[in-house]
Amino acid sequence: MGKRLISANASEILEMTAAELKQSIKASEGRVILSENVAPRESFIGDITNSEIARAFGADLILLNGVDVLNPVIFGLDVKEGSFVAELHRLVGRPIGVNLEPVDLEADMAEDRLTISEGRQATVKTIEEIERLGMDFVCFTGNPGTGVTNTEIEKTIKLAKEKFSGLIIAGKMHAAGVDEPVADIKAIEGFIEAGADVILVPAVGTVPGFDDSELREVVKLSHSKGALVLSAIGTSQESSDEDTIKQIAIRNKICGVDIQHIGDAGYGGIAPYENIFAMSKAIRGVRHTVSMVARSINR
Repeated sequence: MGKRLISANASEILEMTAAELKQSIKASEGRVILSENVAPRESFIGDITNSEIARAFGADLILLNGVDVLNPVIFGLDVKEGSFVAELHRLVGRPIGVNLEPVDLEADMAEDRLTISEGRQATVKTIEEIERLGMDFVCFTGNPGTGVTNTEIEKTIKLAKEKFSGLIIAGKMHAAGVDEPVADIKAIEGFIEAGADVILVPAVGTVPGFDDSELREVVKLSHSKGALVLSAIGTSQESSDEDTIKQIAIRNKICGVDIQHIGDAGYGGIAPYENIFAMSKAIRGVRHTVSMVARSINR
C-alpha cells in the first residue's frame, strides 16, 4: 500500500506515481499541508526559493503561483537547461505543482477582469508543457479577478486527463472575480466525474457564508466518489496571527479534509513561516512536525 506522506522519505515521495501520492495523502488522515507561493516574486530570504522556506517549516506539497510555464521565472533558481521542477525536487524533496487558470472570457464578472499571460492559463499547450516539465500535480483554480468559472474548470479537467499524468486538483478558493457560487455542489460533482483527484474548496472561516455544514457535504460527496478534499486559505488570512491559523486548521480538520492549503499573501509571496509551522503543529502535533522539518531530503 505504500507509506503515508507524513512518514515518507524524500526519495520515496519523489518516486510515487499520481495514484500512489493520492493514497499516501489519504493514509495521512488529514495531516497534510500544501503551501502556495508566488514563485517569480523576490522571496522572503533573497537568495533561496520560497519553496525551500515552506518545506523547512512543515509544508508537504509545494504549489507554485504566478508562474508562466511557457516562460518560467522562479526567484532563487537559475536553470538555463533542463526542468526547473527537477531542480526544485532536488532542493526540497517534495511534490511540486502549479496553478493553471481556466479563464472564461464569457464570465459574468463581479469586478474588473485581470488579464494574465498565456503561460498561466489552462490550455492544451500549457498542460502539455507541465507534463514535459515533470510536475507532480496541477491546480485548476483562479486568482482574484481572472474570470475563472466552474464551467471552464470542468472542461479543463477533461482535457488534462488526456494530457497530464499527475494529480489534478480543481475548485475555487474565492470568487476569482466571477458572480457565481464559490463552492457549488453540482459543479463539484461535475469535477469529480470529469476526473479530478482532489476537490478544492475555501477553508471554513475564509469566505463569508461557507460554513461547516457545507464543507462536510463536500467532504462526504467527494470521499464517496474516491476524491480527496483540500481546504484553502486563499483570502490573505494566511498572514493573520497564529491563533487564527490554528482555529481555521482545527475547524477544517474536524470537517474531514485531507489536505490543508495555506496561501501566499505574506512577505515575498509566501505565508509567514511561523503560520506554516503553527498549522503543522495544530493538525499533526510536534512529533510529526519535527519529523517533516528535520528529516533530511537526502534520505
